[in-house]
Amino acid sequence: MKTSRALIALTALNMMLVLVSLVRPVLAEAPPAVLRARALQIVDEQGRVRASLAVLPATASSAGVATQETVLLRLITERGRPTVKIGASEEQSGISVAGPTGTTDTYAILNADATTSSLRLRSEDARERVIKP
Repeated sequence: MKTSRALIALTALNMMLVLVSLVRPVLAEAPPAVLRARALQIVDEQGRVRASLAVLPATASSAGVATQETVLLRLITERGRPTVKIGASEEQSGISVAGPTGTTDTYAILNADATTSSLRLRSEDARERVIKP
């Protein structure tokens, strides 16, 4: 008799736990309206970074060339080549689309700065065309 009461009590407890686990996601808080971070990386199943979004700090090279703080989005192939880049800073913005892994000179670059813009197209056979308004 004691065993059957214990089984009934355990069964009831298990049912309550199942109900709580089913109801809990419904009662969970809404996701935050804004995600705030200094950088974001998306990785594939092997842990390789396939996309990144970051704010790069302003720098100065040893030759005295200064760069502005830049927001940069990179889309990266499975072999690690960043083939799409979108960047924006106070001085300029641009989009770069590179050829697949194994190519070195195939790309398209759309660039705009304070007063000018250009589109540079280059093929692997070193043919290049620059279009300016």
